[in-house]
Amino acid sequence: MQNQFQEIVDQISAVVLGKEDQIRLALTCLFAKGHLLIEDIPGIGKTTLAKALSRCLGLNFRRVQFTSDLLPGDVLGTSIFDRKQSAFVFHPGPIFTQVLLADEINRATPKTQSALLEAMEEQQVTIEGETRGLDNPFFVIATQNPLEQYGTFPLPESQLDRFLMRIELGYPDRIAENKLLKNGQVKDILADMKACILSEHVVAFQDQINEVHLSDPLLNYIQDILDFTRTSDHFHVGLSPRAGMAITQASRSWAFINDRDYALPEDVQLIMPWVVGHRLRSKESLEELPKHQLISILHQVPIP
Repeated sequence: MQNQFQEIVDQISAVVLGKEDQIRLALTCLFAKGHLLIEDIPGIGKTTLAKALSRCLGLNFRRVQFTSDLLPGDVLGTSIFDRKQSAFVFHPGPIFTQVLLADEINRATPKTQSALLEAMEEQQVTIEGETRGLDNPFFVIATQNPLEQYGTFPLPESQLDRFLMRIELGYPDRIAENKLLKNGQVKDILADMKACILSEHVVAFQDQINEVHLSDPLLNYIQDILDFTRTSDHFHVGLSPRAGMAITQASRSWAFINDRDYALPEDVQLIMPWVVGHRLRSKESLEELPKHQLISILHQVPIP
């Protein structure tokens, strides 16, 4: 199984150069049945990562470019009157897919952003009083530009909390960028990419994640982290029980893709910044803490 995961990582790395760690985190998020938020400047490869991930895993893919005039119906779908049938016919929106790329999600208004809430939490949407189930697996990859850029709306806490992880890609290293400049566009490689596994295998892997063992001391360690954020003077509001479940599920998933059926404290520490970074705010400034500062604070919790 480890060889299979490495094949997936290697294939995606052919188009997303020098970002193996971020690719593994994206896979961890997907297999944990979570959703991924990627925050970075334009042109870094966020969209390429989403497309490569869906192709490599044999999943259907659709993209929505979020803009200030985008409406919820543009994402969910709407009913249009059909004269031949003398009835309203529902036309599904792009959310009816397996991998949805919500590109530049923070350029849309909060009303349109909130259209994703039910889908991300319950894998269903309620439109015009009727509830419709979504595909399985259903994975949202949202990208957002830094808030200081023109024309952005900050994501509300309720929306941020629906994302299991938030990662940044960052600039490629010099070797990766040199290869990119030399080879030019990666569109041809992306178009020729073959699926490493089928969508049925993705669902099977997601089910197996729940079988990864978390010992009682490890669960106590996660609870100690939650308690620390709730009582510490560093944070405005502590982590919720949903955040705790996100930590446990991401830890299980990280252990699983590393070919283990049990999770370790090291798994918790490794995925922690990407799971809780967008959920915590500084008590003094109400701003997010830098990653290195967040890690140093959370390392104050004793390891079992």
